[in-house]
Amino acid sequence: MEHSNFDIVVVGAGHAGLEAAYMASRFKDLEIAVITLPGVPIASAPCNPSIGGVGKGQVVREIDHLGGIMGKLADLAGIQYRTLNESKGYAVHSTRIQIDKEKYSDLAAQTLMSLENVTIIREKLLNCRKKDNLFFLKTTDQTVKGSKVIFTVGTFLNGKLHYGEKTIGGGRHQSDISGGMDDIFTNIKTNPKRFKTGTPPRILDSSIDFEKLDVQPSDKSVENMHVLHGTFDRFLPQKSCFLTYTNKKSMQVIRDNKEKSPMFNGQIKATGARYCPSIEDKAYRYPDKDIHHVFIEPEGLHTNTMYPSGISTSLPEEVQLEMVRSITGLETAKIEVQGYAVEYDVVDTTQLDLTLQMIEVPGLYFAGQVNGTSGYEEAAGQGLIAGLNAALSIQKRPSFILDRSHSYIGVMVEDLVSNLRDEPYRLFTARSENRLFIREDNTAQRMAPYRKQLDLNEPIDHYLENFQEAFKVFNDLIKSHLVDPTEVFYVEQGIEFSKKVSLEEILKLSHIDPVEFLKKYFIHIGMTLDSRLVRTLAISTKYSGYIAKADSANIKINKLEKKPIDWEALYSSDNISFECKQRIKSIKPTTFGQLRRIEGIRQATLSAVAGQYY
Repeated sequence: MEHSNFDIVVVGAGHAGLEAAYMASRFKDLEIAVITLPGVPIASAPCNPSIGGVGKGQVVREIDHLGGIMGKLADLAGIQYRTLNESKGYAVHSTRIQIDKEKYSDLAAQTLMSLENVTIIREKLLNCRKKDNLFFLKTTDQTVKGSKVIFTVGTFLNGKLHYGEKTIGGGRHQSDISGGMDDIFTNIKTNPKRFKTGTPPRILDSSIDFEKLDVQPSDKSVENMHVLHGTFDRFLPQKSCFLTYTNKKSMQVIRDNKEKSPMFNGQIKATGARYCPSIEDKAYRYPDKDIHHVFIEPEGLHTNTMYPSGISTSLPEEVQLEMVRSITGLETAKIEVQGYAVEYDVVDTTQLDLTLQMIEVPGLYFAGQVNGTSGYEEAAGQGLIAGLNAALSIQKRPSFILDRSHSYIGVMVEDLVSNLRDEPYRLFTARSENRLFIREDNTAQRMAPYRKQLDLNEPIDHYLENFQEAFKVFNDLIKSHLVDPTEVFYVEQGIEFSKKVSLEEILKLSHIDPVEFLKKYFIHIGMTLDSRLVRTLAISTKYSGYIAKADSANIKINKLEKKPIDWEALYSSDNISFECKQRIKSIKPTTFGQLRRIEGIRQATLSAVAGQYY
């Protein structure tokens, strides 16, 4: 190292740390250090080898349009593309990319090492203290100084791994352990809590009978995550995923071994995620249900292991093997790495502000799983927020805050800092009261004004500026251009009007697929437009009326605080999720305001209840 004084020190190089360092590095006059444990790959995927998913795909696209790196890496390492929720409305369509996890991590490391104003320090952090306005971070070999510090340490703080009854220290399989939160922050009070997560066993692909599994091929029509890539380019060969199911025997194996499960015998005391349950959770939470999805997913093009999503477990290895071999297609399966659970320290996020800076300790930021979240995408979104705000603070520029009505990252950050967490946080589309507007297809429209605030003048800025201009021109055309529905083209599309109508009226017809129609329309008039622009125009037009109604409904929600409710009726309603019902039964709220403030009650539930008053 040439020096040990930095503007920003990022601790941890997972998905949050990578994004924090990358975004801070865009400000060329800043010097950034990244401290990460030796032997731990940068931006690795120790759990599910995928990027995106429901709510998460939206976050990745928001990161990408704000200039982040996750979407680009996902494309470059992508080996399967799918759209989740495709049978539902456009508002909840979410992209998911299966990645070659080794390729992804290699590309992440190359990216970080290529940044001229970033120094990577592969050492273990022992202590962090603040004196005056400077942070001193003691590692195994030196002391690093920084004006701002961003902690993105994932599951490593006081991590404990559970393999059946065997426990060892570490943040993940075959990794070193970090000190606890109270050990590292000697003069900073953090009020840590303990959370828990887990992962399934890895299965040798040669031991799987793929003929018995349902095939899920890659979808060529799914758009790339990174807007500066070709819309449908694929950089690696594509692979299929596969689907199978647990059965009565599978679940009976688990129920017969309850006393051996660290989850239920008292060995694990930390709280796990309700929304990403282990197979043990499923066995006891749903005693009458034996059939659960198991997605068999490749971990890369050249790896020999498959990831069985849906059967995360910390049972002893011999029990795991018995359970796995009871599943169709896995009768002769061989476990390469057994599943395990990990307990770790998390910070009290109510001590943070909307920039993810600790309120009582200016200059100290937290991002990622240390904030009690789950998922690479949530971590990266927080890393982006922390990295940008640390950089902007040094430059004495205004904070960068995403409004929850404009983005899922904004929803997540506000949720985190507004409530005490009693379980790991996972992002869903249902967490947003404005999900009809914050969709994947209109990310450019939503993020362009925020990106402009940064004034970085990079290629993404020119793309967004051009996209905005084109959208305005063609959106005006859609609203104002009148067509004769008696023309053959429109008759063939099943359009029936007795007079000339605007394209807007046509796109809002219930039986018309707006995206497919608009594609055909531009071909019909001899114009070639970017497919992303066409999609945004079509869906924005289709949803405009619904969004206006939703805006009105949200205004009304704020007037409902004292309205009485019948919690027993809510508990028996078919329109409310199981998780929300459990919270309602526990708290027994008597007013809408009380219901609204219960942690874990989704915005979709509030909207459904509010509708009863109008």
